[in-house]
Amino acid sequence: MKRYLCELIGTMVLVLFGCGSAAIAGTILGNLGIAMAFGLSIVAMAYVIGDISGCHINPAVSIGMWIDGRMESKDLILYIVFQCIGALIGIGILAVLINSAPSLGGYAVTGLGQNGFGAESSVGLNLTGALITEIILTFVFVFTVLGVTRSEKTGTVAGIVIGLTLAFVHIMGIPLTGTSVNPARSLAPALILGGTALQQVWVFIVAPIVGAVIAGLLHKGICSGE
Repeated sequence: MKRYLCELIGTMVLVLFGCGSAAIAGTILGNLGIAMAFGLSIVAMAYVIGDISGCHINPAVSIGMWIDGRMESKDLILYIVFQCIGALIGIGILAVLINSAPSLGGYAVTGLGQNGFGAESSVGLNLTGALITEIILTFVFVFTVLGVTRSEKTGTVAGIVIGLTLAFVHIMGIPLTGTSVNPARSLAPALILGGTALQQVWVFIVAPIVGAVIAGLLHKGICSGE
């Protein structure tokens, strides 16, 4: 249970500070600032809960770990459940904070850091482009996580590497889709906002899962057992 609760807390922090930076201070921080908010959230949580749960705080990472043979099916299911609960708590807190500041105009105005394509993309990326983007970005992220956590030799720097990797995939992905690479992070704001965000969220669930599966299979086939 400690592991599951750590995943809940870690995902809550990631979503609250990552999506919160995009929704509240996105115009001030810019894409680089938002990307660093997501990355630094991972770094912080990795060194707090990494020894307990592994600090997946992302269903895509858990799926990659499961495919690579590092976790059991029961743990995979419960990790995903608690990650989604944590994401919902984080977005719930963010929505309350935004609605508590009249000058922001409410979360319907600011958004909640949701993902999107077409008219919801900064560059008008279409559905096909969104699917390709999220598959590739998730593959890179999960493949990196699997690689840097494979050996105890890299354990001390794993949190930093993973956080920086999440930041750099966000730098490219934010203008395109807002960057998901994390189904829980995308599902939570879509459930609260509804409308287009909810209609499009399937892309940001399916594509990261596909990217994670590819990363898990390739890592298992190429890197495991070295």
